[in-house]
Amino acid sequence: MIGQLTGTLIAKQPPEVLIDVNGVGYEVQMPMTCLYELPDIGETVKLITHFVVREDAQLLYGFNTFAERTLFRQLIKAQGVGPKLALTIMSGMTAQQFVHAVTHDDVSSLVKLPGVGRKTAERLVVEMRDRLKNWGTATPATDAAPIDFGDMNPTIAGSSPRDDALSALLALGYKPAQAEKAVAAALKAEPQAASDILIRFALKNM
Repeated sequence: MIGQLTGTLIAKQPPEVLIDVNGVGYEVQMPMTCLYELPDIGETVKLITHFVVREDAQLLYGFNTFAERTLFRQLIKAQGVGPKLALTIMSGMTAQQFVHAVTHDDVSSLVKLPGVGRKTAERLVVEMRDRLKNWGTATPATDAAPIDFGDMNPTIAGSSPRDDALSALLALGYKPAQAEKAVAAALKAEPQAASDILIRFALKNM
């Protein structure tokens, strides 16, 4: 089990990052809300990870806090929720926002996420309510710091912000037409924005 990685941030291709740990490159998938908080490329980063082994793949999912990883692990225990959908849910809202939605029976906020229909949202509220009762108190590093969206980091050089943003939305489960429309709207509002800004704008206005 790989529970933590500390190394140099080599590249970002949302929702995936590449971390160099003593010469070994680890590809790690992250929720966009966690990826926004990463330092600049070339700097040292520490990720709390969850390792998934399948017959056809070995996948690493990364988070900035133990609480975020705990939420991810609770999500994938829910009926009908796999790692991909859990990643999408945590990309569409912060961990705190998800917990708030569950504890306040806010189904309407959950159904806005791709892959989450009303039945799934209602089931999540029921299944997750008790699991999240003590969320945020289990470890010293539980509460994620507020996200500062004013200092975004570049992705891999050579690809356009539009293409990076579109690729990220598709990877998170959004349909091509929906992703194209959201990115186009983001570009109209922020023509010179970096990909992270476009992704954030698109997710916020889906």
